[in-house]
Amino acid sequence: MDYTKITTFGALKKSGYKPKTIKEELRQNLITKIRKGETVFTGVHGYEDTVIPELERAILSKHNINFLGLRGQAKTRLARLMVNLLDEYVPVVAGSEINDDPYNPISRYSLELLKEKGDDTAINWLHRSERFSEKLATPDVTVADLVGDVDPIKAANLRLSYADDRVIHFGMIPRANRSIFVINELPDLQARIQVALFNILQEGDIQIRGFKLRLPLDIQFVFTANPEDYTNRGSIVTPLKDRIGSQILTHYPESVEIAKAITAQESNLEAAQKEQIYVPELARELIEQISFEARNSEYVDEKSGVSARMSITAFQNLLSTAELRMLKSGSKKTSIRLSDFVGIVPAITGKVELVYEGEQEGAASVALLLIENAVKSLFPILFPKIEKLERDNERYPYDDIIRWFSESEGIELSDELTDADYKRQLDQVTAIQTLIEQYQSQTKIQDRYFLSEFILWGLALNNKLSKYRLGNGLQFQDNFQDYLRKNL
Repeated sequence: MDYTKITTFGALKKSGYKPKTIKEELRQNLITKIRKGETVFTGVHGYEDTVIPELERAILSKHNINFLGLRGQAKTRLARLMVNLLDEYVPVVAGSEINDDPYNPISRYSLELLKEKGDDTAINWLHRSERFSEKLATPDVTVADLVGDVDPIKAANLRLSYADDRVIHFGMIPRANRSIFVINELPDLQARIQVALFNILQEGDIQIRGFKLRLPLDIQFVFTANPEDYTNRGSIVTPLKDRIGSQILTHYPESVEIAKAITAQESNLEAAQKEQIYVPELARELIEQISFEARNSEYVDEKSGVSARMSITAFQNLLSTAELRMLKSGSKKTSIRLSDFVGIVPAITGKVELVYEGEQEGAASVALLLIENAVKSLFPILFPKIEKLERDNERYPYDDIIRWFSESEGIELSDELTDADYKRQLDQVTAIQTLIEQYQSQTKIQDRYFLSEFILWGLALNNKLSKYRLGNGLQFQDNFQDYLRKNL
């Protein structure tokens, strides 16, 4: 039955509509979705066996929830997705500031209106998209912002005494009645403001400026917090933590594949970039591996974490680097090169918090080191491990490539090379294609030049070749030539 055509309380009662609390809505709709085998929380990757089952248990238990985790772990996204578990529409008393349920009104306005008009009381229908409120906890947040306060202007206009509860201006929480209310970064909320939430969480009511006013609010609270906040900026006061039903720990992606799915979903690329710039699969893996390297780096503050947003912005920068080269050369299409990764440095430096040793190295140097470490980590997965000590008179997989460089002046890969010139430079080293055919023969034709440069980087990072940055590109040489260059 389409209840939304009903416009009066009397008609609503005759229709057989049954009111529910917001927690009952969430619980019943979750049960329905699970029984139908539907995906409840779409667009969240890597939480299928960890966070989401805990969230589902919390909803079934009708708990208020605290998501605890480092930045960029989809805490707020999960809270917003809970809106999809609400009923599509719920009835509210027309004109109510706090979304009064006509079956259970709590504001003076609605109580008096229902008393006066009874079954003729007008009702509106509130869509679930309007039943979500969010507040970032900042030091300047006051009790008046969240709960409410006496409004002297309203008192003057209505010619009411401050003792009359009609002079109250409701804060964000009462206005979120029958909604999901999210407070992000809860520890940043001053302790005295957190105390004001005690009654709301436990008894479901609020008190404003000493008024004998009891508003049994119907709210699903969701909090988010970063464990770093507990030591650096503030803490969640113990009695408030005790009143939050479930604390759910979030985490970063546990595999590169999951991280790739997140980046692909969130990168919001321009249609032109998708059509004109080819991205080898290995380039996508490298972008994600950089984040994994950063989370394990001795130069990066582990407590601060490395947000998934770093991979997203790095991927955007990577495509923009290739796009800029394409535009300057007048080409219509291009492909990502490993040397394009120099262009993602600004996306890394703005997303990682460095420890003292990292600050000494410099943010840009640490970013380049993370890129190189990502290459070193993936290299032995694709090609034979390079041994530090090699025996004389034994043949190794990379001998032909190293020999070519020892007999030549090396190759220079300028950032501004056209695709044809870039390929021509790499084609000189025929031994690279032989190596790819031997160990990665399934590689797509369009991926082979990226893989060719990847091999050069891998050899250089394992001290088999030398790699150094020119003004606008990279040069790869035999180690002996590099030694002469540095000492002459």
